[in-house]
Amino acid sequence: MINIAVIGYGYWGPNLLRNFHEADGARVAVCCDQSEPQLAKARKRHPTVEMTTSFDAVLADPAIHAVAIATPVRTHYEMAKRALEAGKHVLVEKPLTMRVEHAEELCALAEKKSLVLMVDHVFVYSPPVQKMKEIVDSGRLGKLFFIDSVRINLGLFQHDVNVVWDLAPHDLSIVDHLVGRLPRGLSAFGGSHAGNDIEDVAYLNLDYGDGLIANFHVNWLSPVKVRSMIIGGSDQSLIYDDLDASEKIKVYNRGISVAKTQEERRQALISYRSGDVWSPNIANTEVLAKMTAHFIECVAQGRHPLSDGRAGLRIVRILDAAQRSIKTQGGRVTL
Repeated sequence: MINIAVIGYGYWGPNLLRNFHEADGARVAVCCDQSEPQLAKARKRHPTVEMTTSFDAVLADPAIHAVAIATPVRTHYEMAKRALEAGKHVLVEKPLTMRVEHAEELCALAEKKSLVLMVDHVFVYSPPVQKMKEIVDSGRLGKLFFIDSVRINLGLFQHDVNVVWDLAPHDLSIVDHLVGRLPRGLSAFGGSHAGNDIEDVAYLNLDYGDGLIANFHVNWLSPVKVRSMIIGGSDQSLIYDDLDASEKIKVYNRGISVAKTQEERRQALISYRSGDVWSPNIANTEVLAKMTAHFIECVAQGRHPLSDGRAGLRIVRILDAAQRSIKTQGGRVTL
C-alpha cells in the first residue's frame, strides 16, 4: 500500500485527494495546506485523513512514499525538489516549473535517485486523446500537415501566471503526446487587457518541421467556451471537440489528392476528395482516476510515467520560448 500526501487543498487538490482516496493500491495518509479553513473543508469530506499545515512534517515522515503537489506554479520547483531530496515520489500539477533550468534540475534529481517524477498532464490520459494517439500512430491520417487548437472561455483569471502558462499546457501536452518531439521553433503574440500586464489572450505558432505547423489560441476573455483541435493529414483529417458529449472525435475522409503521374498532371495538378465521416466509440471514464491510477502503478512497479518529468520539461521549454516571443512582439524563437 502506497501512502500519499496531497499538498494543497485549493482548486485542484480536492480532485486529487478524492481520486487517490478511491484508488486501489494507495492510501491518502495526509492532506497538507497552509490554510486552516481549507483543511477544515478537507477534514469534513475525509475524516480519516490526517490534516497538517506543515510541509516539513510530511517530508520528515518515513511512512509517506509519495506526494501530489497542487499548489501555485511559483512553488512547484522548491516543493518538488525538497520532496525528491527527501526520497519521495512526486506528482506535480502542470506546468512542472516556471523556469527551464529548474525543470532540468528536477528531472536530473529524480533520475539520480530513481524516483518517479510525473506531471499532471491530465488530458494525455483521457480516452479521446488516447484514441487520437491510436489513430495517428496507425497512419490513418497519413503525413500530418497542420494542427489548429482552440481553448478559450471567460476566466478563470490567474494572479501568478498568464493565459499561456495556465491553458496552453493542456493542448501542448496533447500535441507533444501525438507528435513525440519538440518543435524546431515558434512565434507567439499576446495581449493584456485587465491592467495587470498579464496576458489574457495569446496565439502560438509552432513549427515542428517536415511540413507540420501547429497553431494554438488560448483566451480568458471569450464569451463562449471552446475546446477543439483539428489535425489535418495527407490522407484524412481529425476533429476533436472535448465539449461534444456524444462524438468527441470525428475522422473525415476529405482533403486533396496531388497528381503523381504525368497523365494526372495534364488533367489537373490537384483534385478534391470528399468521403465518409467516422466517429469512433469513446469510453466514458473519469480521466483523473486513470491518471492517479497510472501514478500509483508507476510508483509500485518502478515504471516511467506517460507524462514524466521529461515530458513536463518539453512543455516548459515551449512555454518559456512563447513568453520570450511575446515580449519581443512575436519574435521567432529557435528550440
